[in-house]
Amino acid sequence: MLEVGADAVVSPANSYGWMRGGIDALYARTFPAAEENVRSAVLAYHGGELPVGEALLVPTGVNSPRWLLSAPTMREPGERLAGDTVHPYLAARAVLRLWVEGTLEHGAPVRRAVRTIAMPGLGTGVGGVDPATCARQVAAAWDEVFALRR
Repeated sequence: MLEVGADAVVSPANSYGWMRGGIDALYARTFPAAEENVRSAVLAYHGGELPVGEALLVPTGVNSPRWLLSAPTMREPGERLAGDTVHPYLAARAVLRLWVEGTLEHGAPVRRAVRTIAMPGLGTGVGGVDPATCARQVAAAWDEVFALRR
């Protein structure tokens, strides 16, 4: 995830912004300001809980990748997701919608600042989602978000 040279990486964290397990633990070690930035934004803009199906963009505090997209795949830290979960779809759709429709604090479109996004398997680590299920759901989110733009 950190070697692809993307402008942003996706954090499939939990709704509270704790970045203590899986890929999020790696992000927290690599970007020391990221967890605090996510938790502060979750508190300021979402009342302390970013629901599954929503996403936010925060700076990493480093030059590359400059941004972190937090898109929870689970409400509670360490939650195992059910086999029939749609959380990877909801998280991917939130990331894509934020990229397409979102604006930065100064009003510029997110898609101008973020040209490339590195997205790990959503819920495939700690959450236990089968990678093939995740891939189908990310593809469905892609189709939904970009079919509306044609």
